[in-house]
Amino acid sequence: MTQIFDRLPDVTDSQRAAIFSAARTSEAHAQLMRDIPAMTGLEVGGSGPDTPLAGRFSIAAWNVERCLDPEESAALLQRHDVKVALLSEMDSGMARTGQRNTVAAMAEVMGMHYAFGVEFYEMGLGGPTERHFCKDDFNARGWHGNGVLSAAPFERLALIRLDRDGHWFTGAAGQTDQPRVGGRMAVAAVLPTEAGPVCVVSTHLESNAQAPHRHAELARLLTEVEAFAGEMPVLIGGDLNTGNHMPPDYDWRQETLFALAEERGYAWSLTPDGTTTRKSLITPHPTRKMKLDWFCHRGLTGAGGQIVPALTPDDTPLSDHECLVGQVTVPASRCA
Repeated sequence: MTQIFDRLPDVTDSQRAAIFSAARTSEAHAQLMRDIPAMTGLEVGGSGPDTPLAGRFSIAAWNVERCLDPEESAALLQRHDVKVALLSEMDSGMARTGQRNTVAAMAEVMGMHYAFGVEFYEMGLGGPTERHFCKDDFNARGWHGNGVLSAAPFERLALIRLDRDGHWFTGAAGQTDQPRVGGRMAVAAVLPTEAGPVCVVSTHLESNAQAPHRHAELARLLTEVEAFAGEMPVLIGGDLNTGNHMPPDYDWRQETLFALAEERGYAWSLTPDGTTTRKSLITPHPTRKMKLDWFCHRGLTGAGGQIVPALTPDDTPLSDHECLVGQVTVPASRCA
């Protein structure tokens, strides 16, 4: 059962002491996850309309890379008339993003409802290239995760955990400079439309792993989504990190998760062609081009998928990921 909070409970002083003194094992990590309420809940807020979405609406999937600029990020979505946004790598109470709740800030600009779930409690200030954005030497809350923005109210919500082994806590992820409690996850939301309910899912699969790990994460996600949504139409969007550990060409076609989803009745056709990464303020890789971001759907008609450059009007990068935008139509005959 997912707990719903107006504000996710902070890590207490005693919980923080336990985190930093714990053995770096999967067993110790599992106990920490049980002891931290925010790891099993969602923060829900915003002040959007109380009316359903149209039967056809615009949806975005975007890894906003910490969200250094919530206002400009929201403005980009507004320029494309986005009614639902599936967001990943969002901060709340992190020094590198001014201690702001970035999902809530975007929701305020756009006049939308939001749901935010914790992927990680960050034990430090982040990677080397983002620490110079920190004006404080501490994180007020330390939350980093995924969210959903919606122009319609949430009918039901669920936090879905995809990784319980503490990949980044034990050191298995190979990122010793960014210790974290938590793991990859998804936020699932049932939204009303004029054609009936639809389930949207914001997710983020593991970057520091090989294809079998992501295959297992997506398999778990599809099982949980099917239990949550039943027969209603579903759209999953996010950074699936496809091909991330397959240099030098980062060939996403070597991933097995695409066939897995197709075998279970999902399609990838709303995802536009082309790579989805770019050089950014945090990630200064001028030549590395990858296709990491996807829409995956069943029971919907998708059209007009496009890759929107993650740039402000003056060409300042907002993220190392471009934004995916597409139009979806919910067939009334598929809605129970």
